Amino acid sequence: MEVMAAQKPTATAMMVLCCMCGVPIAPNPTNTCATCLASTSDITRGISTEATLHQCRGCQRWHKEAGKWIACELESRELMSICLGHVSGLRSSKGGEKVRLVDASWIWTEPHSMRLKVRLTVQREVHAGTILQQSFTVVFIVRNQQCIECQAEFRQGSWKSLVQVRQRVSHKRTFLYLEQLILKHGAHRGCLSIETFRDGMDFYFPDKSKAARFISFLENVCPVKIKTSKKLIGTDDKSNISNFKYTNLVEICPLCKDDLCFLPAKTARNLGNISQLVLVKNISNLIHFIDPLTGQTASMTNDAYWRDPIRPLITAARSRMTRYVVLGKEPVFLRKNVSKRSTSRKMKTRLAVLTMAREDDLGMNDSQVEEQSHVGYLLKSGDVCVGYDLKETQFVDDEAESVRSQGKLPDVVVIRKLYGGAATGEANANKRRIWRLQRLDVDVAEANPHARGAKNAAANDEMDEEDFMQEVEADKDMRMNMNLYKNEFTKKLASEEMEEGGLGDQDEDDEDDQRVKLDELLDGLALDDGPDKEDAVDEGPAEMEYYAEGEKASKEGLNYFSREEARTIRDKDKAKAVTGGLSKEFDGF
Repeated sequence: MEVMAAQKPTATAMMVLCCMCGVPIAPNPTNTCATCLASTSDITRGISTEATLHQCRGCQRWHKEAGKWIACELESRELMSICLGHVSGLRSSKGGEKVRLVDASWIWTEPHSMRLKVRLTVQREVHAGTILQQSFTVVFIVRNQQCIECQAEFRQGSWKSLVQVRQRVSHKRTFLYLEQLILKHGAHRGCLSIETFRDGMDFYFPDKSKAARFISFLENVCPVKIKTSKKLIGTDDKSNISNFKYTNLVEICPLCKDDLCFLPAKTARNLGNISQLVLVKNISNLIHFIDPLTGQTASMTNDAYWRDPIRPLITAARSRMTRYVVLGKEPVFLRKNVSKRSTSRKMKTRLAVLTMAREDDLGMNDSQVEEQSHVGYLLKSGDVCVGYDLKETQFVDDEAESVRSQGKLPDVVVIRKLYGGAATGEANANKRRIWRLQRLDVDVAEANPHARGAKNAAANDEMDEEDFMQEVEADKDMRMNMNLYKNEFTKKLASEEMEEGGLGDQDEDDEDDQRVKLDELLDGLALDDGPDKEDAVDEGPAEMEYYAEGEKASKEGLNYFSREEARTIRDKDKAKAVTGGLSKEFDGF
């Protein structure tokens, strides 16, 4: 029995011959080896090798699906996703067989051929235990098609919602500041066009939701009052669908930065018992006041202002301001302010009594004036500042005029310090600034047909822009809400400072925390009339990046076939067998 157990034969696997090459193989439904099966099978059957992509010529965006347009660069992963979405049969084939996408690579094409080529590698399980892999090329034909937003730009009356922003003042400094806030936060995205007027701006939007988002942005940056109306354009009685156009009037409060106000006694008590004579420090969703003599601050809400509007005593216009030269200063340590509250530690060291003289009176007479100021810590002997001369001013407000005639108001209210060429009175002060601002692309709606009127309008706009620049360079908190860019003069100034071995006047003004510094400025904005000769080739838009051939694909982690490699690539390779099975988690592409 033990001998018979030892001689018992072992079970061996049954083998058959391949019907094509005769190689012994394990039995399978086709009785064909993997090599012969790969040479006679085409696993890409049912997958399209040519597709069409649509690109908007105006905004250079690509159409994805269901009216969605996406901005993406060439050789990017986003564009690859759009291309793969247009390949039919890639997710599944006939009979529900699963197709697995293994690799996708870019192939070089002629820049102006309006073609994109992608090299795809797919796997498919032919029968149990046999997996084939095959690579092939898909050609995408690029067609031009306008997106919805670009169509609306070239079509008359295409807007659905209009936002009219108005402010009843004689200058445009508020809208220059609002323009910088819009650029920093990108609030103008989705806007069809922008028109500018002397007293405001109009924003046209393709739908109501985008206009509502823009109005919400305005409510967060300035005190506004909103009125909305709508007009019926057309209606369909059968489907009960109506087409409306909406108009939104957004009125900004007429108070502006550096306006001098005389608050009513009740309002002053409600704002923490602040002095009635105040300056508008800045404007946000609240109105911030500051006492020019003690530095006490207070804020007024939007609802409180529109419930009882306040008219400015003196508007911050250049014609109402007087230039003064500082002859000396004496620090003041104030224990308590008008509201009988203890003064903050910060304001205790910022107050000073300034000895000043009119810039026009220098060399003419010896008239001087001494006044306490909240910006005294910024000034030193020889500096130039601007302020309101209240001694020879008559006010429209009866209460304010009565207080002035009794001598209870200061003779001079200092507003801010002047820097750079604005202090010395240079004609090209704007060009010598180390910073520049970006501007919106707007259309001027009110063009004056007369030459003299157009010249005066241009002069007023230039004056408003210069006054706004002076406000920006004297207020650090204001610059935090804006993007300042380096000017071409910055490079020249930096090279001169390096040769001198110092930082110029910045080392002397250690206490001056309002001066514009180089570390606040951003790179990448070209606002010159033309390119420099040595930089003409490298100049381009600040937000665009240029890549060499295949550089963008390698940065995105995608393979790229260069021009030489593209010439040797076949449109479709033969399938080959792959060892190992597909994973259980495979769900197709």
